[in-house]
This record gives sequence, C-alpha cells and structure tokens, in this order.
Amino acid sequence: MSVITTISTWIIPFIILIVLIAGTIRKVPTYETFVEGGKEGVRMAISLLPFLLGMIVAISIFRASGAMEGFVALISPLLQILGIPSDIVPLAAVRPISGTAALAVTTDLIKEFGPDSFIGKLASTMQGSTDTTLYVLTVYFGAVGIKKMGDALKVGLLADLIGIIASIMICTYIFGF
Repeated sequence: MSVITTISTWIIPFIILIVLIAGTIRKVPTYETFVEGGKEGVRMAISLLPFLLGMIVAISIFRASGAMEGFVALISPLLQILGIPSDIVPLAAVRPISGTAALAVTTDLIKEFGPDSFIGKLASTMQGSTDTTLYVLTVYFGAVGIKKMGDALKVGLLADLIGIIASIMICTYIFGF
C-alpha cells in the first residue's frame, strides 16, 4: 500500500477524531451538536426543494420542446465559420443550468463520438471549465433569501462564457479539429 493510499484512507477518520477530541476538551456536547446540525440540514434540504423542482421543470421543458435543436440549427452557419462543432452547443447551453443535464449531454457525446475524439475531449474539458451558475444562484441564493442576484448572475455567466471559449480554443490548439 502506497503512502498516498494510506493517507487518503485515514485522513477523514483522523479529522473526525480531532474534531471529537477538540469538542470534548472544550466541553462541547458533540453528539447533541451533531444532531442539531443534522436537523438543520434536513430543514435546509426541504426549503431547497421548490427551487430544485423549478429548475428541473424548466430544463425538461427546454429540452422536450425542441428549443435546443432549433437554437443549434439557427447558429450552425456561424459555428461552421468559427470552426466550432455544433454538436457541443447543447452542452455549452445546458452546463450553466444543470450539472446533471450537462453530464447527460456529455455522456451522449462521448458515446456517439468516443472519448478520444475531439468532441469527447472538448466536452470533458468544457465540463471541468464551467459551472452550474443558474443552479448555484437559484439554490444557494434562494436558501439564504437573497432576491437581488443580477450582478452575481452576470459575473457567473461571463465566467461560464470564458470557460466555454477557453475550452474550445485550448482543445482546438492541443487536439486540432
């Protein structure tokens, strides 16, 4: 067993042990505190359900309506001029909305084109270079009651756009198209 494997096996139990020992030394009721944290976690999960449900319904409607295919068909000529494969557009459009939907699109792309294809590599790079901005803002801002999220939305979507563009440029440079 390597040193890294041994460390990774024991690090979490060691951290938990340290927390328990520190709590005991400071006379903190560790079990009761743990139970209270669990109760708060359940309350938080229940309060997030409406936000999650809204996101799931919106994504389902967007995909089932054919809007994605229409959008891709509309911008395909521009993508050809820029040398961007149109097959990647659904991933770029869905990634800021939902990580699960983006993973499904990535899985479909890798099944269709293969993991070593340009599109497979680009999809994998794009998955790691962008975030689920709308999901994060909806869930986390909704959980703490923040209503005004305009600036955070702009910056988050700009970061996603930069991640998408960087993924395309870097993959085109490294792997060619």
